[in-house]
Amino acid sequence: MHDDGRYDDPRVNGRGERSAAGPVSRETDEPGWPGDAYGAAAHPIGGGPAPRRDAPAAAGTGTTAPRAEASGTVYGRAGRPGVPAADGSDPGPSAHFESTPRPAVVLPQQPAPHVVPDAAPGAAVPVDTPAPPAGAYGTEPADAAYVSRETPTREEDDPPLAMEAMRAVQILNPSGEVTMPRPERTRVMCVANQKGGVGKTTTTVNLAVALALHGNRVLVVDLDPQGNASTGLNVPHHTGVPDVYDCLINSVPLEEVAQGVEGIPNLWCVPATIDLAGAEIELVSVVARESRLSRAIDAYPGHFDYVFIDCPPSLGLLTVNALVAAQEVLIPIQCEYYALEGLNQLINNINLVRKHLNPRLDVSTILLTMYDRRTRLADAVEQDVRNHFGDKVLQAVIPRNVRVSEAPSYGQSVMTYDPGSRGATSYFEAAQEIAERGVKEPVSRNA
Repeated sequence: MHDDGRYDDPRVNGRGERSAAGPVSRETDEPGWPGDAYGAAAHPIGGGPAPRRDAPAAAGTGTTAPRAEASGTVYGRAGRPGVPAADGSDPGPSAHFESTPRPAVVLPQQPAPHVVPDAAPGAAVPVDTPAPPAGAYGTEPADAAYVSRETPTREEDDPPLAMEAMRAVQILNPSGEVTMPRPERTRVMCVANQKGGVGKTTTTVNLAVALALHGNRVLVVDLDPQGNASTGLNVPHHTGVPDVYDCLINSVPLEEVAQGVEGIPNLWCVPATIDLAGAEIELVSVVARESRLSRAIDAYPGHFDYVFIDCPPSLGLLTVNALVAAQEVLIPIQCEYYALEGLNQLINNINLVRKHLNPRLDVSTILLTMYDRRTRLADAVEQDVRNHFGDKVLQAVIPRNVRVSEAPSYGQSVMTYDPGSRGATSYFEAAQEIAERGVKEPVSRNA
């Protein structure tokens, strides 16, 4: 006989009796059939009545009754051991289809809580179930001040897109409220580093936009002949447009050159054209050539909270003009070795300008840019800069982020191009830190 999951002998039903009904499946749900999925309460192969649903497992073993009682159990014509023939006689050896016992199915011992383990088979004795401990299964009364450890925090509960949207709203500040403190006096900051590609223009544009979006009046002076700051703010700077060259060489007032930045009400920009490339040669014969820009800024009739001067990657007369006009120097440092190599020369030039031309000049802010957390070099450069400059280094670090590089191609800063990106968030934190430092240590220069 082949056991394929059904007892197909039409003469015998599930209780070992003859029946005219069709074949009986082991999955049949008939009265008294426990239907345990693991076979613990299946029909006993050794004959006899099926165990009750509440009958205990075999004492002390955690197993069900064996499917075959002993080795050599015979199987009758009904296909099940110990089932007699229809006339009550032993079927005899000719009807023995199988003599090998079936293995027992071992189940984990999980007695029901209302059954006594030592009770006789088929007898279920109800016992008192112990009360669960306090606080289990929600029995403890709700407390408004109680917070479960499994309760997710706001950051964990919100999806990433929702968190990015929240950061974007915080950075863009659509309400227009003054969320960053405004200084008592105008802060003129020169963004300088004679090494190119360290993020001077990117830092100038994004810090200016961040401060302007949060209630500060900001002026950006593009002193680089390449005009990248003008490009990043989407300000026209082609040939023929009044620019900073006219202010330095022809003494044109600054208010006639400054242009408002579209979409940002509190931000203005003085553009730079290619004409500025010859300004250093023409300034050589001009009287008081080092202070031309300083006089133009002092003569501006309006009031600004911040004036950012984007310097060219050199230490020529344009950079000297910026150092003389500024009160503070912001040095962006790329987290690589070459950026550290030229830093000493820049500090020496700043000290010379402080000694002979602008005694109020001070290196107030160091900003680490293009930080790659995957490299040990970036961490080593950061530690060296922080050990040397101390508290002048901002806690905010600008990481390498492709959004920062993509934004100028759309004529935008990263603050407006992708306000939820890591680059925008980092520049926002840097601008907020600069604003808070300015309130704690107000400068002494009038606009």
